Amino acid sequence: MQPRIIFMGTPDFAVPSLRILVETGYDVVAVVTATDKMGGRGGKKLLQSAVKRYAVEQGIPVLQPRNLKAPEFIEELASYKADLQVVVAFRMLPVAVWDMPSLGTFNLHGSLLPKYRGAAPINWAVIRGEAETGVTTFFIQHEIDTGDLIFQESMPIGPNETVGEVHDRMMSLGAETVLKTVHAIAAGTVETQQQDHSQATPAPKLKAENTKINFSLSAKEVHNFVRGLNPYPGAWTMFGDQKWKILRTALVEGESQLDPGTILTDNKSYLRVSTCEGLVEVLELQVPGKRRMAVRDFLNGSDFEQGACFQ
Repeated sequence: MQPRIIFMGTPDFAVPSLRILVETGYDVVAVVTATDKMGGRGGKKLLQSAVKRYAVEQGIPVLQPRNLKAPEFIEELASYKADLQVVVAFRMLPVAVWDMPSLGTFNLHGSLLPKYRGAAPINWAVIRGEAETGVTTFFIQHEIDTGDLIFQESMPIGPNETVGEVHDRMMSLGAETVLKTVHAIAAGTVETQQQDHSQATPAPKLKAENTKINFSLSAKEVHNFVRGLNPYPGAWTMFGDQKWKILRTALVEGESQLDPGTILTDNKSYLRVSTCEGLVEVLELQVPGKRRMAVRDFLNGSDFEQGACFQ
């Protein structure tokens, strides 16, 4: 018998997983997603999640609870009599929600668990210079990202690939893995494996405190840090009293005897920064009040003083 499925997700990353279930003919009886919010220029436009927009196009009922523990939401969710819940890029669920369906609730996570448990697994895999990442489906349990593994699929990370590029490739791999997982659960052939918790590494939420560039690291580490935060939220540094975002870099051959953070530039075509070990070349940046731009465009009209530094 085909399971009745409730899908939970919010951003673009979740849409391919929902789409593949719908297009394969699975019975997605409802979608749970984030509430609408005001945004856009002047905060005057009502913004709907990517998952909601797709669900509405397909005529799938949409639930947008503010409180996942609210009795009225729990009652409404139960009314759909789902056999299975699929979670992709959504909030933490209370036990009353994830324990509801008879076939369980599984989550798609953007890493090879138990590595990179947490809110930003794709970013931290790139920041740490990993050559490989992947996706994992697992049954949700009490502690975040600790449930029993169902399927894992790996994918490479290129040495200069940004997190945005990895994210976009991972969406397709994730959708295929979600479909494979639903097939196995529906067929009653699913097998699980406990995670080795001793191998767990964190992937904490990205905040101002952990997205600032430390030029006292090596050039390679700085380069990985920058590409691990491109396009969002963007690695940042201070130049004087201004917060600059460094969005794309390249490694430069050679060493530097200058203090970390010291800028080397001809004020025309290149802008390089000294680290504790080597140089990085800034290729793209964004300064306050300006759009992101290539360094060559930015340097047109700029005049850095000798010995200028990022702090």
